[in-house]
Amino acid sequence: MLNVAQALSVLSRTVAEQAESTQAAIGAGDSPAPEKGGTNDSAFLHVRGLPEINQAIQRELDEARQEILTAQPDGPRPHPVLQEALDAVDKQLAMGVAMRTLYQHSTRFDEATKEYVRAVTGYGVQVRTLPEFFERLIIIDRRIAFVPGRADRTIAVVIKEPSVVRFLADVFEREWDRAAPYPFVPVRAAEAAPEVVPAIRESIRKLLIEGRSDKEIARRLGLSLRSLQAHVARLKDDYGAKHRLQLGYLMALSERSADSAPGPAQETGTGMAQNAT
Repeated sequence: MLNVAQALSVLSRTVAEQAESTQAAIGAGDSPAPEKGGTNDSAFLHVRGLPEINQAIQRELDEARQEILTAQPDGPRPHPVLQEALDAVDKQLAMGVAMRTLYQHSTRFDEATKEYVRAVTGYGVQVRTLPEFFERLIIIDRRIAFVPGRADRTIAVVIKEPSVVRFLADVFEREWDRAAPYPFVPVRAAEAAPEVVPAIRESIRKLLIEGRSDKEIARRLGLSLRSLQAHVARLKDDYGAKHRLQLGYLMALSERSADSAPGPAQETGTGMAQNAT
């Protein structure tokens, strides 16, 4: 299944290249002719600089009339940032605009984020979480979308092409369906842990096998370096590893063994081909 991380990684590169070529054509005086029924507005635009990006997003949020979809990675966010986020959509939420947001599992243990979620749910906002890293995404009324234009997010790509916006909305819906509802009750982290820690550790395991550094894994999963190292220590105990290098080897070996184990179809001589008749 194509997930948010994969889809946005591919799409960000594609639309960034398209936006660059469009801007280059405009700079050369070769403004592309609009399609029938269209306008001279480009389907893919670059916005450069954080203040300019925030202004562009806010202008579109002010025009929202039906729905706002957002994917917000990087784990817990500072309280002032969360308050700004609420202020940015306060009017639209009061008008009954629907809003759904995806966070990472690590936000379940952050008091500021839980306070923010309790506030926005009073407006009917829905929040769910996923274990893995994904890129930032905002879709407004399924007519316009914002994605990062490069890794440091100082460039945003504004997407107005209907087919691409539909694609992004479909990716969001698929991830929303498999995401876990935000745990308002119980509110204590210790009680929420059994719901999300196994998924977090599975993500850590996969990233360790890929050879990612602790710093990169922590960033991708929205964890502090100290929290990540505690999870890695537990995985070392589980696998009987003495150091991180051995842990990666043992996990990779375990995964290969699981992949090579015969499944039910191999063991019984029956499978999809026979059962499909």
